[in-house]
Amino acid sequence: MTKLLAQFLVVLLIASLFRPSPADAQPRVQLPRTALTSDDLAVIVNDDDPLSRQIGEYYRQARHIPAANMIHLHFPPGRSSLSKDEFEHLKAEIDRLTPAHVQAYAVAWTVPYRVDCMSLTSALAFGFDEDYCSSSCGPTKPSPYFNSPSLRPAADHKLRPAMMLAGASFEQIKALIDRGVAADHSLPGGSAYLVITPDKLRSVRAAYFEQTAKELAGVFPIEVLETEAITGRDDVLFYFTGAAHVPQLDTLDFLPGALGDHLTSTGGQLTDSSQMSSLRWLEAGATASYGTVVEPCNHMQKFPFPGIAMFHYALGASAIEAYWKSVAWPGEGVFVGEPLAKPFAPELREIRPGQFELRIFSPRERRLRIERSHSAAGPFKPIGRQPRLRRGANIVRFNFPETEGYLRLR
Repeated sequence: MTKLLAQFLVVLLIASLFRPSPADAQPRVQLPRTALTSDDLAVIVNDDDPLSRQIGEYYRQARHIPAANMIHLHFPPGRSSLSKDEFEHLKAEIDRLTPAHVQAYAVAWTVPYRVDCMSLTSALAFGFDEDYCSSSCGPTKPSPYFNSPSLRPAADHKLRPAMMLAGASFEQIKALIDRGVAADHSLPGGSAYLVITPDKLRSVRAAYFEQTAKELAGVFPIEVLETEAITGRDDVLFYFTGAAHVPQLDTLDFLPGALGDHLTSTGGQLTDSSQMSSLRWLEAGATASYGTVVEPCNHMQKFPFPGIAMFHYALGASAIEAYWKSVAWPGEGVFVGEPLAKPFAPELREIRPGQFELRIFSPRERRLRIERSHSAAGPFKPIGRQPRLRRGANIVRFNFPETEGYLRLR
C-alpha cells in the first residue's frame, strides 16, 4: 500500500505541474498602446557627478527601468554648456550603448543643459545640427515629430526625444519623480489655465487660446484669462503663459502630471538665467516644463502649442511625448520633468471573476472597438456592442467569462 500510495502522489504532482494556473486561465486583455513604457526609455547618467548617479538610481527603481537601458558616461560635471566636439564624443558613446528598441531618453542631471546653440535634449534627439539653430531670429529646421501620431519615434522618425530629470537638489528631483509616478492612470479632474499677460510680445500664443478652449471643450475645464498671473488655485493641471517672470507660483497647487511653462527668451537656461528658470515650475509642483536656452525671439513654433500638448496628453501619451509633439521647432528648447508621467493612460481592473472595468480618457467622441481571438496572434474579430466613448473620462464595464482566449481593445 505504501508503494502504491507513493506512486499515486507522484502522478498527482506531475498532473499539477501541467494544470493551468488560475492566472493562466484568466482571459488576456490587451489595452491600446498610448504611451512609452519603462522598456522604451533609456536613462543617461554621468558617473562623474554624484548627484547624477543618485538621480539615475532612484529613477531606475521608481520606474523599473531595465538594467540594459541604463547608460553610464564619464565627463567633468558642473558646466552649463558642452561644445559641439565634446557632445559628439559623448553622443557616439550614447549611440553605442543604446539598445535598439529604446525610443526616448531621460537625462539624470541638470547641467549641462545646452550644446553650443542647441538644447541638450534636442541635440540628443536629432544629433548636433546647426540647422536646428537660428540666426538673426530666423526659423529653424522643423521637427518631424511635431503633432505626430507616432508611438515609436525612433522607429518612425529616426529620433529619440529627451527630457531632463532636473532640479536644484536630490530632494526636489525625487519629489518630481514621485509626482510623475503618482500621476499614472489618475485621470485628474484639474483645470487648464491659458493666461494672456500684459506682456504682448510674450503672449503671442494667445492667438490660439480661444480656439484651444473651443476644440477641447468637455475634455478639460479651460479658463482663458487676461491677467498677470493666476493665484490661489488648487486644481492646476495646465498653466501656459507668457512672461519673463511668473509671480505667485507658490500660491498654486499643481496636480500630479501637471504641465506648465512661460514663453520667454531664456527660461531654459536652467541654472543661470537672468529671467525665470523653467525649474521654478517643477519646484512649484509641475511635473514637466519647457524653456529655450538661447534667444529664440517670439516665434510660436519654438514654444509648446498648448492645445496640441493637451490633446496628446488626453490621448494617454506620456509627458515627454505630449510636450515634444507640441513644439514645431524645438532645436533651441530644453524639456525638463518626469518623462513617463501618463495621467490619462487607460487602466483595466478585473472587479470580479470574468467582469472588467476599463477607465479610459478621450479627447473626442468615438467608439471603443473590442475584439476577441482564441490566439494571441489573432485573428481578432469584433464582439458584441461597441461602447461609445464621450469626451473626457469614461468607465466601461464588460464581461469576458471564458477561461481561454484573448481580448484586444482599440
